[in-house]
Amino acid sequence: MSRRSAQALALALSGWIALAATLVTAVPVLRAVVTSVFLLLCPGLALVTAAQALLGRRGHRLDRLEAVVLTVALSLSVVALVAVGFHLTGSFTPARATAVLAALTTAGTLLALRWERPPPAPARPDRPGPRPAHGWRGWWRRRWNVKRPAARSGAAALLVLAAACGGGGGATEVWHTPGATVAAKDPGSLASPAAPGPWQLVFQDEFDATSLNPALWATCYDWNNAGCTNAGNHELEWYLPGQVSVSSGALNLSAVRRTTAGTDGHVYPWASGMVTTGRDNWDAAPRRTFTGGYFAASIQIPAQAGMFPAFWLMPQTRETPPELDIAEFIGTTSTVQMTVHWPENGKNAATAETYGPQDFPGGYHVFALDWEKDSLTWYVDGVARFHDTDPAHIPTGPMELLLNLAVGYPKAPPDDVSVANMKVDWVRVWQH
Repeated sequence: MSRRSAQALALALSGWIALAATLVTAVPVLRAVVTSVFLLLCPGLALVTAAQALLGRRGHRLDRLEAVVLTVALSLSVVALVAVGFHLTGSFTPARATAVLAALTTAGTLLALRWERPPPAPARPDRPGPRPAHGWRGWWRRRWNVKRPAARSGAAALLVLAAACGGGGGATEVWHTPGATVAAKDPGSLASPAAPGPWQLVFQDEFDATSLNPALWATCYDWNNAGCTNAGNHELEWYLPGQVSVSSGALNLSAVRRTTAGTDGHVYPWASGMVTTGRDNWDAAPRRTFTGGYFAASIQIPAQAGMFPAFWLMPQTRETPPELDIAEFIGTTSTVQMTVHWPENGKNAATAETYGPQDFPGGYHVFALDWEKDSLTWYVDGVARFHDTDPAHIPTGPMELLLNLAVGYPKAPPDDVSVANMKVDWVRVWQH
């Protein structure tokens, strides 16, 4: 094989090698180096090679500096265009984007072969037969038996289309779409899961009654003893059933600045409300637990500073991690945080994504999590914002569902804040 043929083959395969590297989770440095080199150089090099071939047919040629600058600039531009395109459609994954870029690089190589000008054939006194194929073009013809330019163009188009539709299906991925460029859906229209089904509704509360349904909800953590709190976060509230109410078709969790003595021997400056599908006390059975499913709630958070509203899942064992935080507002009312916690070497490990800024206190918003056996996907108003397929991160045991309005994490409310309300229009859970 000639040097030019080897270069053509290496360039055509570079993207697919980078795509394969995304599967090498055990060696993150290797994965980062291989994919970075490909993204920085190869898509642009394929385009520059095609341009060189086209210019060569007209008697022009880029000098080396021009070629290097164009290679890097075109690579970065193509990478940005592909990433933004997937981001705008809410379908971005690193593997899918890499697959499309690999297909484009291969397509650029095919175009270079099509446009390459072969060296002139020597003059022959007899009638010339078919001109022999030279260089990259000849190697590709002989190796792949590609006989027509139209066939090469069609193959390139099919590569790009196939990569866009199905790239990255088997890779371990963590992807994020934190921006606000994807249009959110009207929360009122999100009566069914945004994730592909089929689905069966297994739990719901529309809060259309005049009081909380005790068959569905408890009003404290499993360690309830005439109230409770989350001491691990050093929160300022003591949860009490009186801070939970149902009216006007919504669940209301009310936090009020009121000195409250807890049964744990501490005095708390706030009383607040929470609900859970867990237990009435430590020795009781949980009302409902879930292993996998699509969890969604329509929530309006309070506008007051110093509040910590949350919609989440904790294990039936009451030992965390694991933990799935569908929506948390930590020190902000304009940005929602989505988090998965998992045990790692006896410690709590976590990865998270945030989405915002949005006027979340201004109305109801639907926060959801699709918990599958091989993936976790978070949704905000029907748009996927965070996705994780690392097997080590995905819980396998049953979990309880919770909504709560904590106070004072990460910092206390201002002195002029004395009351806050978290409203929940509905809660629904679907399973396959």
